[in-house]
Amino acid sequence: MSVPSRRQSRHATLWGATTVLNWATLALFTQWAGPVPPFLLTALCFGLAGGLAMLAFLARGDGPALGAAFRQPPAGWALGIGGLFGYHLCYFIAQQNAPPANAGLISYLWPLLIVILAGLVLPGERLRGVHLLGGACGFLGAGLLVGPEGFDWAGEYTLGYLAALTAALIWSGYSVASRLLARIPTTAVAWNCLGAAVLALACHLAWEPIGWPDGANPWAILALGLGPVGSAFFTWDLGMKRGRVRLLGLLAYATPLCSTLVLVAAGLAEPSPSLWLAALLICGGALVGSGSLRLRRSADEAGVVRP
Repeated sequence: MSVPSRRQSRHATLWGATTVLNWATLALFTQWAGPVPPFLLTALCFGLAGGLAMLAFLARGDGPALGAAFRQPPAGWALGIGGLFGYHLCYFIAQQNAPPANAGLISYLWPLLIVILAGLVLPGERLRGVHLLGGACGFLGAGLLVGPEGFDWAGEYTLGYLAALTAALIWSGYSVASRLLARIPTTAVAWNCLGAAVLALACHLAWEPIGWPDGANPWAILALGLGPVGSAFFTWDLGMKRGRVRLLGLLAYATPLCSTLVLVAAGLAEPSPSLWLAALLICGGALVGSGSLRLRRSADEAGVVRP
């Protein structure tokens, strides 16, 4: 792939940065969507995202690229559909079964887990002391959200907290594994969204009550499909492939804090000291663990991305 020009890189970085704002609204729109069963909500969101993406690519004349993306290897299909479907299903379950800010912060352990997993499994990466220090900070923040007594297996929020942690593990694993399939084009994301929608719909028909749930908000579901469960995947992919990866990585660490601020502003979370401390520990842990506090000025100015 050709090296993007400075203008192209700046343009891609700006688009990639909008993803952080998109993701910051995920918890809010999920709460506003109402009591929609998680499989149905996943199917609706990804059906909207995949369908609209297909129309957009076709309108741009990218039909041949869509055809080529459909022929991605089986590993690409499995990773794409499994990652998108698994993360968002667990995220929706967490949001419906635990306090939204707490569940959101736990699920946003994924930037930190990406750093740790990359050090363990990716070629040329090593797990260092700074990674472990960042991990300790992040998990301490998550522990504050769960409570001083830890997981209460009879507690009303246990399912939500476990689902949030599972979501973080799925998305971090998906992201690290995607590094090994970097040649698969962005257009494949549209197919993966549709695949996730079909899988979620099948699960909905098999295990959930059929019919439109009372109190569901179609506008919030539309907002999810257009934004954090839709366009966000494409803007992030563009930023990762042609923008300033290190800068975008730093911005991603602010996502849990931004999400918490949005929930507090909307009146869906109480701004308690423990909540803010947990948010800062999780964001700070990811930042410390990434090693980004030791940015090399010369590398940034030259546009070099260092792992």
